[in-house]
Amino acid sequence: MTHDFARELALWGPQPLTARAASRDAAEAYCRTLARMHYENFPLVSWLLPRGLRQHFYNIYAYCRWSDDLADEVAGSEASLELLSWWRGELADCYAGRVRHPVFVALEHTVADFDIPREPFEDLLSAFEQDQRVFRYETFAELRDYCRRSADPVGRLVLRLCRAYNDETVAWSDSICTGLQLANFWQDVSRDFEIGRVYLPREDREVFGYTEEDLTARRTTPAFLELMRFEVERAREFLVGGLPLVERLPGRLQVDVDLFARGGLAILRRIEGIGYRVWDVRPEVTKREAAGLFVASAWRALLRRVGIGRLSADSQAPAAKAVH
Repeated sequence: MTHDFARELALWGPQPLTARAASRDAAEAYCRTLARMHYENFPLVSWLLPRGLRQHFYNIYAYCRWSDDLADEVAGSEASLELLSWWRGELADCYAGRVRHPVFVALEHTVADFDIPREPFEDLLSAFEQDQRVFRYETFAELRDYCRRSADPVGRLVLRLCRAYNDETVAWSDSICTGLQLANFWQDVSRDFEIGRVYLPREDREVFGYTEEDLTARRTTPAFLELMRFEVERAREFLVGGLPLVERLPGRLQVDVDLFARGGLAILRRIEGIGYRVWDVRPEVTKREAAGLFVASAWRALLRRVGIGRLSADSQAPAAKAVH
């Protein structure tokens, strides 16, 4: 595990935590520090958020950060599973009014203020636990179920904070979150393979004739290029399918969500731009491109605010398809 998280675990892990709890002010400061330390874009994201929501976003981010680190920054799957089980117990205690860890001392108030159920927090833990056991996916349905628990809960939590949670907005949010995670998977095909993870479903590889031998050898064959073309287009459908959510969100939050979705679309364009050769090159969105995405998202939000038209995804995006 990294030195920083090793220290955090020593301070706030299962053993030393039984006899003390942080004050609310200290806990919220801890979550703010954690968010700003780990997420380089948080200053920008924070500026875009209504002031009254910023601390709540910090609290939720801190929960997600700790959950992710318990899964990825601990040596050995069994150790990770044991710590994730402890963390699940801390979550249950939080909902029972027994808080000790600073993340839960802060999160308790967010949960109460916005009436957030346990399900999205538990779904995230379920996905992190699955990461310790499952390294390949047989079908896209299995991969979609993983995204439902590893990515979609984040969007649902944001909707709770925005007080914009309903069946329609949840469907759009899920579409964006899954699309963004798929875009990240296809961006990192090579990196994930190096750590033993394959997110390209076996059924898709078989349809396009990309064999297990080709995969093991990391071959860029015509079959692989067609497979990646298919996966990129499917991810794009998810992202575009969720863009109507943007106009249903309040104020500057429109910029945040639009920016995340457009960032996913930019990754997909980058993959296309390298001819889908992700074994050879990791496609990345440059800082200049990211700045351009931000300006474009802010401009669209301004136009919506003054009532100039209804902008669709990628200017003239096709109507959302039923991709679920």
